[in-house]
Amino acid sequence: MSDRDINLKDGSTVRHQRFGIGEVQLVRGDTALVRFEGGFEERPISELELVKTAIEVVSEGAPDNLREVIARCQALAIRSINDSWGVFSTSRINLLPHQLWVCHKTLRKWPVNKLIADDVGLGKTVEAGLILWPLIAKKRVRRILVLTPASLAPQWQERLRIMFDIRLTMYSGELDTERSDYWNTHDFVVASLPTLRKDINGRHERMLKAEDWDLLIVDEAHHLNAQEDSGATLGYRFVQSLIEHNKFQSKLFFTATPHRGKDYGFFALLKLLRPDYFDPKKKAHLQQEYVKNVVIRNNKQSVTDMDGNTLFKPVNVSSKTYIYSPEEQAFYDKLTNFILTGQAYASSLAKVDQRAVQLVLIAMQKLAASSVSAIHSAISRRIHRLGDSKQRLEAIGQELISLGEDLEAPELDDRYVELEAEYVSTSVKVSLMENELPMLEELQELSAKVQSETKISTLIELLDDEFKDRTVVFFTEYKSTQALIINTLNSKFGFGCSSFINGDGRLDNVLNERGDIYTWSLDRYDAASQFKEGKVRFIVCTEAGGEGIDLQDNCFSMVHVDLPWNPMRLHQRVGRLNRYGQQHGVEVYTLRNPETVESRIWSLLNSKIESVMRSLGAAMDEPEDLLQLILGMTNKGFFNQLFSEGVAQNSGQLRQWFDAKSGTFGGESAVKVVKDLVGNADKFEYQNLDEVPKLDLINMQQFFESMLKLNGHLLENKDGLMSFKTPSAWRSQYGIKRRYDRLTFDRSIKDQSVDVLGVGHMIFNKAIAQAEEFEGSVAVAKGIEEPLLVYTVKDLITGDDGNQSFTAIAVTGTEDLRILSDEALMLHLIELYDHMPKTAREICWDTSYVFDADEEISRYDAYLEQQLSLMSLPYEKPTFTLTALLLPFVE
Repeated sequence: MSDRDINLKDGSTVRHQRFGIGEVQLVRGDTALVRFEGGFEERPISELELVKTAIEVVSEGAPDNLREVIARCQALAIRSINDSWGVFSTSRINLLPHQLWVCHKTLRKWPVNKLIADDVGLGKTVEAGLILWPLIAKKRVRRILVLTPASLAPQWQERLRIMFDIRLTMYSGELDTERSDYWNTHDFVVASLPTLRKDINGRHERMLKAEDWDLLIVDEAHHLNAQEDSGATLGYRFVQSLIEHNKFQSKLFFTATPHRGKDYGFFALLKLLRPDYFDPKKKAHLQQEYVKNVVIRNNKQSVTDMDGNTLFKPVNVSSKTYIYSPEEQAFYDKLTNFILTGQAYASSLAKVDQRAVQLVLIAMQKLAASSVSAIHSAISRRIHRLGDSKQRLEAIGQELISLGEDLEAPELDDRYVELEAEYVSTSVKVSLMENELPMLEELQELSAKVQSETKISTLIELLDDEFKDRTVVFFTEYKSTQALIINTLNSKFGFGCSSFINGDGRLDNVLNERGDIYTWSLDRYDAASQFKEGKVRFIVCTEAGGEGIDLQDNCFSMVHVDLPWNPMRLHQRVGRLNRYGQQHGVEVYTLRNPETVESRIWSLLNSKIESVMRSLGAAMDEPEDLLQLILGMTNKGFFNQLFSEGVAQNSGQLRQWFDAKSGTFGGESAVKVVKDLVGNADKFEYQNLDEVPKLDLINMQQFFESMLKLNGHLLENKDGLMSFKTPSAWRSQYGIKRRYDRLTFDRSIKDQSVDVLGVGHMIFNKAIAQAEEFEGSVAVAKGIEEPLLVYTVKDLITGDDGNQSFTAIAVTGTEDLRILSDEALMLHLIELYDHMPKTAREICWDTSYVFDADEEISRYDAYLEQQLSLMSLPYEKPTFTLTALLLPFVE
């Protein structure tokens, strides 16, 4: 075809073999500047094919293939909806309105810089997958770096693979060498932030030299902490350095507790996302108005299913009390005296030694509150190691201090309490008191006399009564107590009735059926699977089970065997059961002796927490959710002081002392911080439900079946599973099979051998691409009752575009016109297809039927232009093009 064969002008629609369909912007000589979906290209006119407009087709009286025109419109609608909502992505989990809404809000503009601060249990990995799929499908995102706490990296890898077929590579420091060029040969990487933040063997320099990433995802982003007095953490400085070197086009942060009580840290975190909006050195009130542009927060109390039903039931918390036996009471009294003596002795020491003694005493107090077994083991080891551990002591002390400064995640808690227990045994450089050894030996003797712990017998009573025949999750802080519970459960309910989760997947001092002691190794995910599949009745977790493991499938009962000194950990524990998919109200029991100082302090603390919730409830509707923000922003040292110093208070003075000590906890300033954060953050609300498409993958099956028919193939359907021979037009890409079997549009299917079809699946993408290339733009048929004009709306302004390249919108009606977009357009097209004439004879072009193309289309155009100003579209200056015209046949 010569250049002269085409009469191009500004606004002409053309097709290019490589770039697809576009609109001519400027003709100059033998070339034309064309705006294609992927951008502007100047091409020789000889490479362009002129596409007839709908007006030209109408005036010529030569209609197009009706099935092709409808399929083309459906393809445009599918892409438009999915690019905006992610609803047609191939996830293997039923999607919730708030998740789709988060996806919609995040994808409206590109680059994206968002902090998603949803409450625990609302599906952050689902939200991440929903956001990623449209970006990956459009090749907008080709390189991704995901940073998480160490224990969550495998979860991100597994869930994105299973739910979305997004395959992340787990970072390996061993493979990251100068010779391997790791960062240029791995495009989708998930890595532990605690690992990656350390610059080992030039790792950071290699990352800076590597190709840039399209998207950075940071989970538990509050670990990126910077404070005015102490400066930024290593993790913050690491991510900040990569951002300052422009290594990421877009950034997506996740955390349930974005505000840690200080505005400086909050705005320092937001500055990583939008330095043009936020600066921690500026006054907070000057930046609050921008928070809604960046922060999204949804809470459990407000999210619903597609029918508007709330998803989460209230958690019922009860206490099961017990009283010490005489042997336990004798040990407890002696230990209390030991701790008070140690505290008095510590006050006379130099600051460094004082800190060492206090660490040991706090650890001993927490161990004893867990179980006599746990403290007995620690005391015995300390006696054995006296005078033999200086080097190990220094290493433990340094790690304890480091973790104490950056202790946010449960898997770090596991390490911290393990080190605390070891510190009790090892810290012998400084004596705890003048006559430490004989007092320790007396404690050892008294603890050895406790042959049966009343806490454990009370736990068994609970299982025989309130939790009879139920599956149960137990939480404890210490592995010694974990082993004690496992042994007790095995003895009572039979060996093999339980599994466990802790930080290293290893548990010592477990008894086998013969009574022999052995070490049990068990992967945390295998343990969780056994429990969820009903292979074991019980699972005993340390804090490592409080994050990254979902246990709600067949369990709604939990027991806190001991209570962590930080109440935030209780919420994280309960979050393992109180998650989406839980069918019951979660029931939680705490085990406590009301005569202990720890128990009395917990009672006072609970009263204080209830008071905080009442003040929050007076201010807003979700006090339980917001309480987690209050707890999350409270310094861990505050709770340590409450429990460690409380042991020195007599019962008559305890309340007065507590009130004075906790006066600032949950005060007006904290409530104000929460109100400011929640009030300024963007969030899904009930009225947003009408915006969310009620569509699912099944709504695309008819389109797919139609595309196979247009290619001369049939879709076979047997027992809900589809099979078909692949059309030759779709076999142009490596990896596409000649035949597909066992496919479905049902995302809830459990069988992993069945492929879920949706946008992003290679073969479905081929169907979409082919339909978009169909030339048909005008059709007439008896199945159409009134004119339907389908438009593509785009942004006239380029450069700051979102993931949504266009929006498919239709105008229909005769006298009274109306808009159909998103869900309404999709459903209308499905209805048209269902009523489509079955024979070619009924698809007619009646030349006597008058449709004045110029006059009528102008009326529809004018109506659409008027309505665009009322629609919330992600375009600065929207412009539209008539793409297809469907007309009724009139006899």
